[in-house]
Amino acid sequence: MAAGDGDVKLGTLGSGSESSSDGSSESPGSAGAAAEGGGWAAAALALLTGGGEMLLNVALVALVLLGAYRLWVRWGRRGLGAGAGAGEESSAATLPRMKKRDFSLEQLRQYDGSRNQRILLAVNGKVFDVTKGSKFYGPEGPYGIFAGRDASRGLATFCLDKDALKDEYDDLSDLNAVQMESVREWEMQFKEKYDYVGRLLKPGEEPSEYTDEEDTKDHNKQD
Repeated sequence: MAAGDGDVKLGTLGSGSESSSDGSSESPGSAGAAAEGGGWAAAALALLTGGGEMLLNVALVALVLLGAYRLWVRWGRRGLGAGAGAGEESSAATLPRMKKRDFSLEQLRQYDGSRNQRILLAVNGKVFDVTKGSKFYGPEGPYGIFAGRDASRGLATFCLDKDALKDEYDDLSDLNAVQMESVREWEMQFKEKYDYVGRLLKPGEEPSEYTDEEDTKDHNKQD
C-alpha cells in the first residue's frame, strides 16, 4: 500500500505540478502556455486591427475607382459622341434662316436631316426649323423619328415608334382633351426655342404668300 502511495506521489511530481500551502496547485507548463496564448492573442488583435484598416482603405479605393469609371462611361462617351457631331452642328448653325413658307407633308419629308441638312418638323399644324437641335432630331438623335414629319401624335402620346407617324394628314381628332393640351404645350415650347417657318397644309389647302416684311416680323418676334 505504501509503495502504491509513493507511486502516486511520484507520478504527481513528474507531471510538474507543485502544491502551495493553501492547497492549490500550479503547473509551470500551463503558465507558459497561458503566457504564450496571451502573446498570440495580442498579435492576432493587432493583425486584425491593422488588417481591418487595410481592407477598409482597399474598399474605399475600389469604390472611388468604380465611381470614376461609371462617370466616364456616362459622360465620357457622350463627350466623344458630341465631339464627333460637333462639325455637323457647327455647319448647321451656319445655314441662313429659312424664309417663311408653308409645307405639304411630301415637302416636309424632304427635311429629315439625311436628304437635306436642314431639319424641320411639325407640331399642331406649325412647322419649325429644329436644325440647331440636330443632336436630338438628326438621323442619329433620340427623336430623329420626328424629323421631316408631323410629330404631334407622338409627342401627345409620348410614343417614339413609327406607329405614332401617319403618312396622310393627321387631324388629331381622336386625341382626348389631355393629349390635345399636351400638343399645345409642345407647340409653345417649340415656338420659344426654334424658328417657326410656316404652316403644315391640309390636303387641298393652298400655301400662303408671305412678304419679306411678314417674314422679318416673325423672326424678330422669336428673337
